[in-house]
Amino acid sequence: MIAINEYFGGAVKSLAYESAEGKSTIGVIEKGEYEFGTSMHETMYVIEGELIALLPGSTEWRSFKKGQSFEINANQSFKVRTEEQCSYLCKYK
Repeated sequence: MIAINEYFGGAVKSLAYESAEGKSTIGVIEKGEYEFGTSMHETMYVIEGELIALLPGSTEWRSFKKGQSFEINANQSFKVRTEEQCSYLCKYK
């Protein structure tokens, strides 16, 4: 079953699904800055555009472009920002 997720007044939207590899979401983030919390370990892959992230335990923002990824452990919060629409794939463990 595919579930539709919408956050921050529709500025972030994703489709959640489950495959043989596990749970995933694929989505789009509008220009802006957002803070997310995790309940599971997440690996976020940038599909298109650039996502700038402030990861847990860091004081510096890091840029992730198409084909790059970053990981966040469960029960953490992190911030992301983008200057243009950005698409992503998030895999959960």
